[in-house]
Amino acid sequence: MSHRPRKRFGQNFLRDSGIIQRIVETVAPRPGDAMVEIGPGRGAITRGLLKAAGRLEVVELDRDLIQPLAESCAGLGDLQIYSADALQFDFCRLVEADRKLRLVGNLPYNISTPLLFHLLDQAHCIQEMYFMLQKEVVDRMAAEPGTKTYGRLSVTLQARCSVEPLFTISAAAFQPQPKVESGLVRLIPYRPARFTIDDKDLFERLVSQAFSQRRKTLRNGLRKLVSAEQMEACHIDPAMRAERLEIADFVRLANAACKIAPVA
Repeated sequence: MSHRPRKRFGQNFLRDSGIIQRIVETVAPRPGDAMVEIGPGRGAITRGLLKAAGRLEVVELDRDLIQPLAESCAGLGDLQIYSADALQFDFCRLVEADRKLRLVGNLPYNISTPLLFHLLDQAHCIQEMYFMLQKEVVDRMAAEPGTKTYGRLSVTLQARCSVEPLFTISAAAFQPQPKVESGLVRLIPYRPARFTIDDKDLFERLVSQAFSQRRKTLRNGLRKLVSAEQMEACHIDPAMRAERLEIADFVRLANAACKIAPVA
């Protein structure tokens, strides 16, 4: 399939047959799975997923790729193509007979973080997710407290999903070659929930605010949301910085904040 990668769509097409096979084997699609691929591109992974599962739904933004994709996958199984922006797409509409979705995708670097947050909002419909992302993003997703890469993405994702980096993918596996390495990561939404978060919007706002200026103490960084006294009531030292807090600490702070009037 010939198609010039488009920078505005952040397209980097996977071309390494060994990596393609390894990804398909890792995902291990089975007949009957509710498989969904985000951004199939030229169909490098699509064909393997479709052949193994027998049925596959894909969401593709670039309309010029849709007809060639359909032609290259003809005869491999039942392929349903949605011409849509994944950032706006309602993935839960694809759920049938209570079969939760298994998502796969080579996510464009320029939309990876907002797309992950969009999918978190639909996590109740999702069984698991396998994504290729910039390795730096994968590192931030899986980072632990006290590390330089621990931040908003780490806390928000790990509060709702298990995050497991699987393997690194060389830039040479893509065309055109990105300037950085990529990684494959698996996310599995917790069932039952790992934490009870009373107000998810407030939780995300508090986490974002806490890391917006990393050098600030919690007392200064969160003073408009939670007072120092309320932090102490949650057994959290207001003099600490956000990177030292465990995810459970952020949950306690957010749950305390949603029960009180805004701090002046």
